[in-house]
Amino acid sequence: MVPESIVGKRSYRSDLRARQAEQTRTRVIAAAAELFAADGYARTTLAKIAAAAGVSTETVQGQGSKAALMVAAIEYVSFGVAGEQSVLNLEAGRRLEAAETVHEVLDIGVAEQTAVHERSAYLTQALIGAAAVDTELGQYFTDLIASVTGQARRILEIYRDRGWLRTDVPFDELVETAAVLMSFDTYLRVTRHDGWSVDRYQAWLRRMLAETVYVVPQTDPRRH
Repeated sequence: MVPESIVGKRSYRSDLRARQAEQTRTRVIAAAAELFAADGYARTTLAKIAAAAGVSTETVQGQGSKAALMVAAIEYVSFGVAGEQSVLNLEAGRRLEAAETVHEVLDIGVAEQTAVHERSAYLTQALIGAAAVDTELGQYFTDLIASVTGQARRILEIYRDRGWLRTDVPFDELVETAAVLMSFDTYLRVTRHDGWSVDRYQAWLRRMLAETVYVVPQTDPRRH
């Protein structure tokens, strides 16, 4: 029978190795995200990622293919984690679910979505370019758009049950409207192509969501 003291040491070493492996993966993904955003997908090599992360090329290869690293980088930069399937499991999603008024929903939603766009703008541009030439990333980008719409649907289903959405427009159209308004493409068009400031974009987005998706009280109850 193995003494408990030895079992405890083995467990500690196993936990330590797991934490170190996770820290290494996070470092690799962060380095990949920075390089993909700065240099583009094609010009970023596994060797460059390894050098930026301070690990060997073999270690980077152990984290997956270059395309897999791009996927992980998008999720890490956008949400702070890789592989999460539901926005409701993230801090931003929990705040949206806990909102007590439509005004609060608009404030939180616009601020959080803008923050995601600002963090991931250049990286998402690199993904779009890569998706045009890489089959795996092309499929991922297609799935990503569908996922974003699905996340919008999860949130709006909650608000529909609270009576916060327009009822004169089909629910599916409300979902698509919200997804398009809050999409990266829309953000990129008005801020990068049309030269809008972030403040102007946020004010416009809040107004458009209020007019096309939600039923917004004339006064904000938080101010009374």
